[in-house]
Order: sequence, then structure tokens, then C-alpha cells
Amino acid sequence: MNQTISITIMVVGILLIWTYLKSSGTASKLRIDPTEAKKRLDMEKGITLLDVRTREEYLENHIPKSILIPLNVLAIEASKKLPDKQVTIFVYCRSGNRSSAAVKRLLKQGYTSVFDLGGIIRWPYKTVSGKK
Repeated sequence: MNQTISITIMVVGILLIWTYLKSSGTASKLRIDPTEAKKRLDMEKGITLLDVRTREEYLENHIPKSILIPLNVLAIEASKKLPDKQVTIFVYCRSGNRSSAAVKRLLKQGYTSVFDLGGIIRWPYKTVSGKK
């Protein structure tokens, strides 16, 4: 009986570790750091920069040329404002929590090139306030 419990605990532990490694590997492939994002935004055309914070946060301060789709309406608004599911999208929020959730939602909706930029608090480059 003790051997059965030990084997069960070991199998559960292995499954938990495997699940963690699998999910963290995928998540890390979907991240982009601010330096790489800035370089790509400056050199490539057609990248969409998506802010998933609230309208108030966006008006206070945002990355130039970003579009706003708050996380709470992303599932509904994404197909309207982002009709091309093949376009490259860099997603950001304040600290990185909402952007991570947004990347997962967009991938579930069929978007194929979505990257988590994380939080604007880590963005060392120019930001603007107001609508543009």
C-alpha cells in the first residue's frame, strides 16, 4: 500500500512538472522584450501595437501608434478592430497581467502572430498622453 501511494505521488509530481514546463515554454515563446519590440516596430511595417488597459489608463499615457481594446471587451471587439488574424500583434498593459491574458484570448480566437510585450511600466521609450 505504501508503495502504491509513493508511485501515485511520483506520477502526479511528474505530471505537474511536465505541465508547468510545457506551459512556461509556450509562454516564453510568446513574449517580446521592449528592446526587440522597438527595433521591430521601427523596421517592420504592419505590426499592430495593442493596449488592453482601460480608456482612462490609455488617455493618461500610451505607446505612440498603439490602438486601444480594453481586455474586458477584447473577445467582442478583436474581430472588428483586428480583422486580419495573420497580422503581427504586440500586446501590452500596465504590468503584464492583462497582456498575458489577452495573448491567450487572441490565440484562442485564431490569431497566429501574437506577442506579449508586458507592461508599459517596463517600456523605456517615448510615450504620449491623450487620444494620439
